[in-house]
Amino acid sequence: MRYLSAVLFAFLISFQLSDTKLTAQQIIDKTMIASGADKVGNSQIKFKFRDIEYLATRRLNGEFELIRTKKKKKVGKISDILSNTGFRREINANAFAVPDSMANKYANSVNSVHYFSVLPYGLNDEAVRKKLLPSAIIKGKEYYKIEVTFSENGGGEDFEDVFIYWIGKKDFLIDYLAYSYHTNGGGKRFRVLKEQCVKNGIRFVDYHNYEPLTKSISLIDLDTAFENNQLKKISEIVLEDIQVTILN
Repeated sequence: MRYLSAVLFAFLISFQLSDTKLTAQQIIDKTMIASGADKVGNSQIKFKFRDIEYLATRRLNGEFELIRTKKKKKVGKISDILSNTGFRREINANAFAVPDSMANKYANSVNSVHYFSVLPYGLNDEAVRKKLLPSAIIKGKEYYKIEVTFSENGGGEDFEDVFIYWIGKKDFLIDYLAYSYHTNGGGKRFRVLKEQCVKNGIRFVDYHNYEPLTKSISLIDLDTAFENNQLKKISEIVLEDIQVTILN
């Protein structure tokens, strides 16, 4: 019995050590590879989101161009373009002047959709800070739980936002994510995997989008709140007509 107790104790200790031996950085690195996000930085990705067209071109030298194009009656085709050189708007392929205050708003809106579309790409940017939280179990599946914050220098206008990612311990894929934001009065969101697909080696995910029933529920506890039916579904995040080209 003493021998069995010693073996059991050693097993429990080794299990705890194996559960914590990966750092937040190592987990994100594995997630990047498992999801194909390591290919995003040298690709052209096109998709539709809520009937609006998006096109992203990213190159290994760091150059990028993120475009949102929508059509309006009596106006024509409006393209909002965010690149290394800044933001610009074109209407029917002609430059259109936009006040700086509105340009920042449009740029953030364009960047947000493109950012979420290719997660976890971007989580190794210099401004990103990662913290490994205690593991979680959702619907019987074990997850690493990682908090992401941003430094003010390089973190953009929304550097105060906080994200949490639930990453499968076996497949290293993100099935859930949550974030808090401060624009438009602020709030919290919890996204749950709805559908997933792989295009040219890159994983894309559609989500059910939830918010907490009460503001008192903390960001870190949204997974527990989800299992306890304390969240309300408010929308779905669905990408359509996804096309991916890996650049030479």
